[in-house]
Amino acid sequence: MSLRSVLRELYEGPGEAGDRFRYALLAFDLVTVAYLIAASFLPRGPYVFYIDIAIGVVFLADLLARLLVSRRPWRDLFSFWGLADLLVVASLLVPIWGEGLAFLRALRLFRVFHSARTLEQLRDDIRGFRRNEQTIRAAANLLIFLFAMTSLVYQTQSGVNDKISNYVDALYFTVTTLTTTGFGDVTLVGNGGKLLSVVVMIVGVSLFLRLVQVVLRPAKVEFPCPVCGLKRHDHDAVHCKACGVILAIPDEGAD
Repeated sequence: MSLRSVLRELYEGPGEAGDRFRYALLAFDLVTVAYLIAASFLPRGPYVFYIDIAIGVVFLADLLARLLVSRRPWRDLFSFWGLADLLVVASLLVPIWGEGLAFLRALRLFRVFHSARTLEQLRDDIRGFRRNEQTIRAAANLLIFLFAMTSLVYQTQSGVNDKISNYVDALYFTVTTLTTTGFGDVTLVGNGGKLLSVVVMIVGVSLFLRLVQVVLRPAKVEFPCPVCGLKRHDHDAVHCKACGVILAIPDEGAD
């Protein structure tokens, strides 16, 4: 088999090897996020530089492999996700601005978790995922969004704001701002910090509340109605609420 065939099997194939590879890729992204948070509590020594280089090399290899198996490599490279990956790799291999673009790692996590093949794999491997998929995905989106906003706050304020020295400080500011609590004991400094606060308040609050609403609302299942096309129904629905036609929503059997 050619290298392209092997990589295509790993990234897109339905076999056991592809399943394990995609889970390993998702786990690696989760580990890098955990490392990024933990590193904010530790002194930045020479080892951090080498770890960043190692992570950057893996990310670069992943990007090149995905482009190799892609049917439209140039389009994928200059897509939103491709450019985000390039920026993450550049921030790790050529750290001109420290880890200023580290928050973009959340976009990698979002892309891997929401890929069609990964979602289908989770539906098959995890009992109950299909029934609660919308809630689980919304909760994951909420966590990824919180991490991205927290990372952005930390990377722009670390070293210039004595009230934000680690990710917990940044998370505290982010959550109090997104929930409109705003205690005021932690604020962002400088004109850039003020502008970032405005962005968090205007854009972030609306997205945050929307994601929380999706997480808390009753679970739905996606199943297009054959008559009217309505996609979201109660998991135990017999009739479509819009047109009344009888549905045949597949379930996962008895729990």
